Amino acid sequence: MAAVPKLPEIARNPLAWIAARWTPDPRTVRRAALAALIMSVVIVVTGGAVRVTASGLGCPTWPTCRGDSLLGTREMGIHHTIEISNRMITYVLCATVGWAIVAVRAWTPTRRGLYRLAWAQFWVVVANAVWGGISVLTKLNPYIVSTHFLLSAALITVAVLTWRRTAEGDASPRPLVGPAVRQLGQVLTAASAALIVAGTLVSGAGPHPGDSDPAHPVQRIPVDWKTVAQLYADLAWVVVGLAVALWFVLRAVDAPRGPQHRARDLFLVLMGQGVIGYVQYFTHLPATLVDLHMLGACLVWIAMLRVMLAFRERPFTEPGAGAVAPAGASAEAGADAGAEADDDAGAALSAVGAGVRAPRPGRDGADAGLRQPVDAAGVPRAD
Repeated sequence: MAAVPKLPEIARNPLAWIAARWTPDPRTVRRAALAALIMSVVIVVTGGAVRVTASGLGCPTWPTCRGDSLLGTREMGIHHTIEISNRMITYVLCATVGWAIVAVRAWTPTRRGLYRLAWAQFWVVVANAVWGGISVLTKLNPYIVSTHFLLSAALITVAVLTWRRTAEGDASPRPLVGPAVRQLGQVLTAASAALIVAGTLVSGAGPHPGDSDPAHPVQRIPVDWKTVAQLYADLAWVVVGLAVALWFVLRAVDAPRGPQHRARDLFLVLMGQGVIGYVQYFTHLPATLVDLHMLGACLVWIAMLRVMLAFRERPFTEPGAGAVAPAGASAEAGADAGAEADDDAGAALSAVGAGVRAPRPGRDGADAGLRQPVDAAGVPRAD
């Protein structure tokens, strides 16, 4: 029996083959993770364009477009062009996620937790692509379409976590704020998640079903969309109130600059999203503003996640450990907005979280023994 020829290493394990020949610098890894995050938002915007232009069934089947044709034909019209373009964007998203996986795998030393996050993005993309196909096969069932958007929010969540972790180490997280502040942040996160879910209900009941064929009307969620929109607005004001409360609490307890800045960013994004929301409501939901509002929803969720991630830091090594951080990682950790917690790194941050005064040069620590003794009134004593 003839021996089975041995496959070359690049065919057996292409990621290991690349890692053995290329070591990206931290900036490259971070840019790869950021590219995946950007594309996870872009796919939401293009998907929104499909919906508001009534192009959801521009390709009436899946995974092909029509019959045996994967791409369809130009004669199928503008709705087909919009839908097939959105499907092609999915391949760009897969490419950027693949770049992130390769960059993380080739980074030295290997970071398994970060590598798992990068792969998690890929599997969420696959799951959402299949779910999008199911939405076509069910003729845009509103509950399926709503879940499709929620899976996109899940992808954004994993992408933000991956991007943030590229600027952190693998040591145990250290809190930068007290338990009460973290609990307020958790309540705000839950309210923001509920706001996103409520937004999908507004879309599922609203006047943009995703298709305009009068012969086959698309099923809608059987509620008055204006009533749901009012509830959505009320919940949005709850989120704004909680965001303002968190911002003021962070300032009141003199929290590090990172959490304060992220809370401020969240408030500003919420204000912009609120303006878009009210304008689109009073202008009877024009397609462009509806799609812009979907972009705003993504940015609100990203800002919310960044607030929660700013509540802790993760050094590259445990205190007292002799492990070495990835080459260049220390210099890159605070290079951009994802490393905001590094603004107040070191002993001062730990002191804020513990309620202990940080050492002051010339007065504490090694210099403490150089201070001249004083009496109860503060008058220096003679030697």
